[in-house]
Amino acid sequence: MNEAIKASEKSEAPDEKSNKNKDVLAKIEPKKVTKKAIDADNLVETINPVQSFQDAVEEASLLSATRILLKSFGLRKSKAAIRDAVEIPHKSFGVKQVISSLSAFGFKSSFGNIKISKLSQDFFPLIAFKRDGQAVVVENLSDEGNFRVRNEANEKDTEIIDKQTYRSDFSGYVIIVKKLNSREEDERNGHWFFSAFRKSKWIYVQVMIAAMVSNFLSLSVALFTMTVYDRVIPNGAFESLIALSIGVIIALSFDFLIKGLRSKFIDVASKRADLEISRRLFERILSLTPSEQRQKTGAMAGTVREFESLREFFNSSTLVILIDLPFVFFFIYVIYLIAGPLAYVPLIAVPIVVIIGLGIQPFLARITRNTVQSGMNKQAVLVETLNGLETVTATGSGKLMRQRYETALNNQADSGNKIRALSMFIVNFAASVQQYAQVAAIFFGVYLIVEGTITQGALIGAVILGGRTMAPLSQLANTLSRVNGALTAYRNLDMLIGSKQRVSESLSPISRPKLDGEIEFKNVSFQFKGANQATLNDLSFKIPAGQKIALIGKMGSGKSTLSRLIAGILEPTDGAILIDGVDVRQIESADLRKNVGIMLQDSWLFSGSIRENIQMGFSEYDDAHLLKICKIAAVDDFVGSQPKGYEMEIKERGIGLSGGQRQTINLARSLLHDPSVLLLDEPTSSMDQGTEKKVVESLRHFCSNKTMLIVTHRNPILAMVDRVFILDNGKIVADQTPEQLGFKKG
Repeated sequence: MNEAIKASEKSEAPDEKSNKNKDVLAKIEPKKVTKKAIDADNLVETINPVQSFQDAVEEASLLSATRILLKSFGLRKSKAAIRDAVEIPHKSFGVKQVISSLSAFGFKSSFGNIKISKLSQDFFPLIAFKRDGQAVVVENLSDEGNFRVRNEANEKDTEIIDKQTYRSDFSGYVIIVKKLNSREEDERNGHWFFSAFRKSKWIYVQVMIAAMVSNFLSLSVALFTMTVYDRVIPNGAFESLIALSIGVIIALSFDFLIKGLRSKFIDVASKRADLEISRRLFERILSLTPSEQRQKTGAMAGTVREFESLREFFNSSTLVILIDLPFVFFFIYVIYLIAGPLAYVPLIAVPIVVIIGLGIQPFLARITRNTVQSGMNKQAVLVETLNGLETVTATGSGKLMRQRYETALNNQADSGNKIRALSMFIVNFAASVQQYAQVAAIFFGVYLIVEGTITQGALIGAVILGGRTMAPLSQLANTLSRVNGALTAYRNLDMLIGSKQRVSESLSPISRPKLDGEIEFKNVSFQFKGANQATLNDLSFKIPAGQKIALIGKMGSGKSTLSRLIAGILEPTDGAILIDGVDVRQIESADLRKNVGIMLQDSWLFSGSIRENIQMGFSEYDDAHLLKICKIAAVDDFVGSQPKGYEMEIKERGIGLSGGQRQTINLARSLLHDPSVLLLDEPTSSMDQGTEKKVVESLRHFCSNKTMLIVTHRNPILAMVDRVFILDNGKIVADQTPEQLGFKKG
């Protein structure tokens, strides 16, 4: 294990008990497992590759050890929640996954091999690996030199082992964990935008220093020219000319190098902020509330697309121009030092350009907002048309969508023309002022030379510096335009990312790895935001674990909404929904998803293989389990005849598959976790009779001990349930058995 270590802990909070272990903590990079103890002498080296070690780790024990470790810090998490905290899909749960999961829970950790003599009390509790791959939690080291060990087999009791046993039974590899201090928590949970750039504040300090040095070096050309005209030419000092030329070339070379470094620093900081903001943006999209999801998809995509404007602002030369602007006054001061009164020329010209530019700013900002809004409207029409292209074609409504698109396009083009007109006005105005300033400097400079106030070289140097002074202002129009675009993008993104997230996300969740499936509604009402009336009104009922319920009713009676409430997709406006006596909003989301399987009426299929659409990133399930649920859902009936089998690629929304085939895939997806509660919304409405009969029979056996709620009007399914709820206008108007409705229970 020869990977280099990259320490992540640079400083500790003053109130930390001890900082002896700060050098042990490290990050795991995407393609490396990093390691570090106190120093290189304390590491026990091994030639085994990291993957070989991870393959030897016993997964179940590592999950249990992670859960016990979190519990020792006061966090009760189920194994499902620990797995779910890993940011990317994973087939096995190894060291990298532990690091990722612990990071999500507010810990930093490192993996490495440390000598037993270097283990101090500050390192505990930690996860230690035995030679057979078992992972256990070592709680502490006693004064007698014994270790207190806890694992899944004796979670309630601890095992005491001495150092000799530790040396013989343990590999020496450990995962050392530390809770983030208050400062680190603030940085992690801070404002989505400012905290991302705050992490790179020292880089921006270096950028400012580089800008300062670069601007100092840029004086060399003006000073060189002034010296040549005043000293070299009158005296024929060619040796001095050579020396001065070499000096200027060196200075300009350093200037070139520093500007390159400055751009590199900005790129590094921008990339770091880009990744952080992008991550938060996608996390926010994944946590959108139902009312937010009901907004136009295209408009939402347009808002997300605005991030490109923000990224362009911090990755482009605009940031460099803004950094250079304060040095305008520095150059004016230098002109004053070498040419005296000529400094008044740029001192008057600069405010004129700035005042005109700032005066146009409110108009430019308003037009920029209109342009962004028009772009979002155009994007909304385009996405809506693409999603409903079959309907547009079938109904011949292309004219309507074309009219909407062209209206949005014209509005955006008009706003764009106005922005370009204002921008060109500022560009031309700044260029003209710069030329006027040069003429004025030469005009007044001649009088000053005649009077003996300044030299000829001072005049030429002042003209050169005057051009350097006005250079950033000549790009003021583009700068202001990009600033306005970035501000508009920031406001739109702040409304999305900075808005309040789901209430359930803010509660301290309760770990419920396994639910029995008893469901109870207590005075539950639900109304969509902006709707005129409630979808569900004061519902109260109880479903014992293992009972099968059918939901029937006319359109808009609230059947699908009821299922979504149980699954935690929607939250009740009033009342409470309990599963096994616990409010669903308090149950750990990962546990809820594992125990409650739901098949939505309009479940989405994504581009990718059939396997990916069923597993949805939960790669820990083996092929035997996948094949089992696919046989139950009748996916195997049509996939079995395909050359690529479950690796067969499908397009977005399942284009190319029949409605029944799409339903079988969605049904298999809902069965993936072998849930205790199964919510099915019209699961067989698009299936042929033969497939429906097979699916119903398979579900009857597979779900014999599961709680089921099925939205359906199909007779074969009604015959397999215990009770039938009839909904009308958001209320249960009847609760009957299938026999009472004339169906013979199968």
